[in-house]
Formats: sequence, structure tokens, C-alpha cells
Amino acid sequence: MPHYRSYDGTELHYRLLGPPDSGLPPLVCLAGGPARDATYLGDLGGLDADRRLIVPDSRGTGGSPPAEDPAAYAFPRLAEDLEALRTHLGLERFALLAHSAAAATAQAYAAAYPDRLSRLVLVCPGSRLQGELPDDAREIFESRAHEDWWPDASVAVQRLAETGDMDEVRGLLLRAAPLAYGRWDEPQRAHAAAEGGQLNPVPRAGFWQAVEDRTREALLAALRNVTCPVLVVTGDRDALSGMRAGELVAASFPNARLRPLHLVGHYPWVDEPDQFRPLVEEFLRTGD
Repeated sequence: MPHYRSYDGTELHYRLLGPPDSGLPPLVCLAGGPARDATYLGDLGGLDADRRLIVPDSRGTGGSPPAEDPAAYAFPRLAEDLEALRTHLGLERFALLAHSAAAATAQAYAAAYPDRLSRLVLVCPGSRLQGELPDDAREIFESRAHEDWWPDASVAVQRLAETGDMDEVRGLLLRAAPLAYGRWDEPQRAHAAAEGGQLNPVPRAGFWQAVEDRTREALLAALRNVTCPVLVVTGDRDALSGMRAGELVAASFPNARLRPLHLVGHYPWVDEPDQFRPLVEEFLRTGD
């Protein structure tokens, strides 16, 4: 597995997917969770067919070692890991895709290094950075109460708010998993079954640490200077992030396009790869 040396000398790992000589610029892809093993991204619905994907393992996940300093798990510091990866790869500018919680890392990177991004894709982001937690995710969840999986998932969601036992959490996540998908068929079940073993509670707990209001406000102010095109993708069945969060994130950039997808949950490339893949490819090709 290839690796690079980050700002503090730590060797972090990344994976390469897709053809090395397609003639298209690569796409760096950040996994969310936070602190979920990046293997859950798969090939992002076939985005690797014609383009090289570069998928880093954040600290404490996949092939990357845990951090000696817990502060290194905070998303602004993870953005510095991303800058070290860019330098290692020798990329003057690059396209970046970030899913879910990793959208915070991507926004921190964009704020600090706006001239390094050629395109930015944010998939099902939350809006914690924007200082608002919309409640439409709950509305989406409640709207599906007629589906067979819903009663047990509802109990699991309630219990998740009450327990800190990681072994119990892993089981509850699987019971609650249908709320994250547009439907609950075999591809979605297989994808969800892997989640429990892909989470690392230590870096997960450190992701949002030490984010003060003034730090957040400075970051949001800097996003107004990010001129690269931004695509924000949401799903109308995403009962984790909802859709309004994506609207708030898109509004934070001067050149953002919001694209909601129908019958899609928190993992668009699992639910509707034939919607997701062409959307992202078309957006990226306009800058290639």
C-alpha cells in the first residue's frame, strides 16, 4: 500500500483505484464516519472506471497508524494531512470528493488552501460547521414509518442516544442502518453489514474537538473566497444528514451547485450508482 509522510513525520497510507494512465486528472476521495475505514466508499459507483481515485486512510483507520497526539484527529488537522498528500503526489491543483463528516475536513482544506482545488464534490454533508442542525432528517425518517424495517430501527435509534458501549453500538448501528439508504435491498444490506467493523471510536471522538465558535466563523468567512466550482449532492431519503444541511453548505460557497437525488439516502453510490456516477463525472469533466 502506498504511503506518504505528513506534516509531523507520520507515515499515512492511501489506496489507488482505477487506471493510472487514463489521461484524466485524479480524484482524491475522503471517507466520512467520522473515522470510518475508507473501504466503505468502494469504487464510488464505478467512478474508478475511467479515472484514478486516490483514497487516503485517515489517522487511526485502514493502514494508517493511530495518532500520538489526540488533537491530530480534529478535522482541521486532517486537512493538513490532505495538504501533505497533495505535496507528496506532486499535484499543483486537484479535484476533491468528500462524503458525510469528511465534508468538514474538505471545507477546512478549502478555507486554508483555496487555490489548490480545481473542483470540490461534497456528498451528503452535515451542517455542523454552518452552526445549524436541520431537523428534516427526522422528518425523512418518520415519513418511512410504513416500511417493514422501521419499528426495530426506531428502537435502535433511541437506544443509540443512550448508550456509550461500543459493542452495543455496533449492533444498534446495523439495526438502524436502513434509515441511511434509499431502500433496503441486498446491496444496501451488504454495505451496512460492514459498518460495525469499520469504525474506530478514538479518532471518531476526536474529530470535532476544540472547534470554537470563532474558529468556525473564521473558516466560514474564508469559504467566501473559494472560487473553484463546488457540487453538493444530497438524497431525499437521507435520514442521517437530511437535505437542508446540503443547502446550508452550498450557500457557504460563492460558486456552488446543489443537486438533490430522488430515492437516494446517505450513500448515493450504493442506492443509485447510475444517477450518482454520471453526475459527478460530468461535473469533473467540465474542468478537465
